[in-house]
Amino acid sequence: MGRNAGTISKCSIWGVDLLILITLGTQANSFERLLQEVQNLIHEGYITEKVIVQAGTTKFHSDCMEIFDFIPIEKFNDLIKSCNLLITHGGVGSIISGLNNKKKVIAVPRYKKYGEHVNDHQLEIVENFNDKQFILGIRELSELKDAIEKSKTFQPKQYHSNRQNMIALVESYIDKM
Repeated sequence: MGRNAGTISKCSIWGVDLLILITLGTQANSFERLLQEVQNLIHEGYITEKVIVQAGTTKFHSDCMEIFDFIPIEKFNDLIKSCNLLITHGGVGSIISGLNNKKKVIAVPRYKKYGEHVNDHQLEIVENFNDKQFILGIRELSELKDAIEKSKTFQPKQYHSNRQNMIALVESYIDKM
């Protein structure tokens, strides 16, 4: 059963005071462990916010989260802008989307040992952004509850993209050729 984000109404997005957005990226890597931990925290009563998930290829059924395979970019951007907290895998694109929208981000790496990725590069990405205090990066899902609590007072350093500098360097190089 495909889950299409076209069924999200504005009421279900805007009618919520607090919203947690979870994004698992768009690559063909499942990340059920993260969704199971979030569901556990909801059932324990620790997470009371509305939770919307862009699951990508992860197949997970929940009676307490709105889960969609893929969300069209316009709706995804609306969700990023309206969320209070972004919980994501360790993908650079997802992390940067949150930072560019000045959101508090909790990032959790996928691991090779669980068959979630081909290597552990997401751990390096998460640690790098965490060490620079842009995000709350965690290594293990057992740390998620504490990270959510810490996010309530966490003040991330402002992220500045280096994209324009990189474009200028490439343009300069091309002009010299």
